[in-house]
Amino acid sequence: MITDLLRRLTAPAPAPLAAEDSRLALAALLVRIARADDDYAQIERDQIDRVLSHRYGLDTAQTRALRQDAEILESGAPDTVRFTRAIKDCVTYEDRVHVIEAMWFIALADGTRDTQEDALLRMVAPMLGVNDRDSNLARLRVMQSHYSA
Repeated sequence: MITDLLRRLTAPAPAPLAAEDSRLALAALLVRIARADDDYAQIERDQIDRVLSHRYGLDTAQTRALRQDAEILESGAPDTVRFTRAIKDCVTYEDRVHVIEAMWFIALADGTRDTQEDALLRMVAPMLGVNDRDSNLARLRVMQSHYSA
């Protein structure tokens, strides 16, 4: 499954993904954000699990399996563009803004704003077709909920 998805994502003109594959692509994008600072901490893995469980209504075992598949996909994928293209082609604008929020939840999970994570998020938002205003508002919402909790 992962090898087939990776092949399709790296095709010259990838077709839109099925819901299950777009879910895996989103999860892999969250893993990529968490790994951007070269410190893939347990708190980030836990946050990825919370985001995936909440977003897709998964139980603990399903969530863990999805994250583990995403870790494999992320490590084998050549670039972030493939993930963002797959997600952009499969989800509404509003959901893509929620993807940006989910990415900020992961980036801020360890309590610090890392420059590599910031840079990756600044790059990914326009690739997802999310405008600067909505991307910044997503970040502010996450920061407000993160630091007020």
